[in-house]
Amino acid sequence: MFHTADPEDIINGRITDVYFERTVKILKARGIDKTVKAEFIAKSLPDGWPWAVLAGIEEVSYLMKNLNIKVRTMKEGTVFYPYEPVMEIEGRYLDFCVYETALLGLICQASGIATQAARFKRLAGEKLVISFGARRMHPILAPMIERNAYIGGCDGVAVVKSGELIGEDPMGTMPHALIICIGNTVDAIKAYDEVLDPRFKRVALIDTFLDEKFEALNVAEAMGEKLFGIRLDTPSSRRGDFFRILEEVRWELDLRGFNHVKLFVSGGIKEADISVLNPFVDAYGIGTSISNAPVVDFAMDIMEVEGMPLAKRGKWSGSKRVLRCPSCNSRKIVPNRAMDYRCECGDTYEDILIPLYDKGKVLHEPARPVELRGYVQTQTSRLALS
Repeated sequence: MFHTADPEDIINGRITDVYFERTVKILKARGIDKTVKAEFIAKSLPDGWPWAVLAGIEEVSYLMKNLNIKVRTMKEGTVFYPYEPVMEIEGRYLDFCVYETALLGLICQASGIATQAARFKRLAGEKLVISFGARRMHPILAPMIERNAYIGGCDGVAVVKSGELIGEDPMGTMPHALIICIGNTVDAIKAYDEVLDPRFKRVALIDTFLDEKFEALNVAEAMGEKLFGIRLDTPSSRRGDFFRILEEVRWELDLRGFNHVKLFVSGGIKEADISVLNPFVDAYGIGTSISNAPVVDFAMDIMEVEGMPLAKRGKWSGSKRVLRCPSCNSRKIVPNRAMDYRCECGDTYEDILIPLYDKGKVLHEPARPVELRGYVQTQTSRLALS
């Protein structure tokens, strides 16, 4: 069997740290069941990120749909900063106590993946970024990983099921195994061309047997105008100077009139590689750098008990509003009181922590992945990465 939880285990509160189970037992024995407000914040972000992208809210909504609670949250795909509450739950503590572990897990990992994808897309600009990293993680997580990579900014995903989830065709070229089974790269790309639907772009993987420059010329001469691109997945042990390899391949192709052939790269690409390789690369396949993104270290803490501000040390007590100026994008955290706040630029702040869920009623239907992706890119297009 697979060593994974059944969805019913999550819904039934079985995926919980044991001290929450014990807390429920103690509170019930003492007849204590207070109404509280609890918020989710990250006091810092990984790897020096100045901002992050909130993801996982659709799954949070699904988990909480049968709970007698109220929820305010930032919309999925919203950019947030350290110390900003991204979600608040209001209800009797015993109604949601055992779900803290699962709720944190849903947004911590998803937000990390979405943020890392947003950063890669920001660096790549108009160049395609495709999620190639599902094979490095447990397969049951593949759709979650690639959905969040897509909404964060990736232009496509590789796994069939992930494509179904986001409503887009999965993207891919060919594996080394196909070339090895057929015997050489030219015959492999010809077979690809003869067997597969014309709507699939003809992209040849060129580093299986021969030097990249000569293999690029071989497939270009064999396929002519049919060849859309070539992919270099040069292993790190053989890489040398990847920039110079790409520069040489581009020169040789252009010299012979193959200017139309695009250059795709994959194989351990890091953030620092993008600015170096961008002059020659048309598309990136990003694997572990996205699928194994650092999680955002959210915490859930009670901020209010029976309507009174109360929090542990090191936390700001009381329910809060998170405000953003629609004109200049300045932000503010204020107590949750009904009053207007005006920005220094003259415009009125808007709340970005908004009601999502009210005791069984979802107040906002989830947006489609393509809409979330556009929302993320609108916010991140001008943000600094450090």
